[in-house]
Amino acid sequence: METKQSGPIGRPRGFDPDEALERAMLVFWQHGYEGASTAALTRAMGISTTSMYAAFGNKEMLFRKVLERYTEGPSAYLARALEEPTAHGVATAVLAGVVRTTTRPARPHGCLGVQSALATSDAGQEVCELLVAWRQDGYARVRDRFRRAVDEGDLPPETDPGLLARHLTTVAHGIAVQAASGVGRDELQEMTDAILRNWPL
Repeated sequence: METKQSGPIGRPRGFDPDEALERAMLVFWQHGYEGASTAALTRAMGISTTSMYAAFGNKEMLFRKVLERYTEGPSAYLARALEEPTAHGVATAVLAGVVRTTTRPARPHGCLGVQSALATSDAGQEVCELLVAWRQDGYARVRDRFRRAVDEGDLPPETDPGLLARHLTTVAHGIAVQAASGVGRDELQEMTDAILRNWPL
């Protein structure tokens, strides 16, 4: 007697969408958006192209889901850092989080959001704009936190919260690029320590 097949055609037995998304994240993180081919993605995810499209949509839609996962996972240090009681604590936690996340031995080095934005063709323009907005959101959250620090007297009244936030996020992105280029954790930490010694009192 023939039994009715359940689930989308082409989806292998034991398919775990959460695990597949994690593997896709690592591919995009390692190779960037342009460098991550559909073949490499499906191979890492352990599914067919048909299953990928059925479960996640096209490559751009998959990347959007991956970026959300990255924001809530490896990049969640930013949200935690913003809860620090002082602006110096925020900056310390942000930079420590960047160094830690971009140099983990078992993970790709660098930042998924920065790596994927370094090279995009015309076809990847929407992804490029998505990443610009992603980085701008991070900057705005830090700026607002520093604005609060000025209002509370934690930072000097003449401090420009926007400029200070831009400085911190630019350093953070630079750390990610250096990490992807092979600069080690110890050297990056020494650099962040030097930056923090000059933090506004």
